[in-house]
Amino acid sequence: MPDPTDGGLPIRMLHDRILVTSEGEGGERRSGGGILIPATVQMGRRLAWARVVATGANVRVLKVNDRVLYDPAERAEVEVQNEVYILLRERDVHAVAAERLSDGATGLYL
Repeated sequence: MPDPTDGGLPIRMLHDRILVTSEGEGGERRSGGGILIPATVQMGRRLAWARVVATGANVRVLKVNDRVLYDPAERAEVEVQNEVYILLRERDVHAVAAERLSDGATGLYL
């Protein structure tokens, strides 16, 4: 029987570690005003969004499929089944997207 905390991957996360997959990282993007910003532009410390795919046993707040905000400078990459994932500690996550507010949870959610 698959463990619900592993996200269906052949890997089990330990302690307070989470495994996430990046959302739309790299490449060109558009500003709010519609201006095209090339991928080569260096931005100051910009946070990124990711989706949680697996959690360790000591992760208290995050769940699989949560959308989280993290600092790309504080990440480690790992390849599992030819897919690249990002390994973080739970404390490295800055926020959880508002989708979680519908379940009545409170805390530091965007």
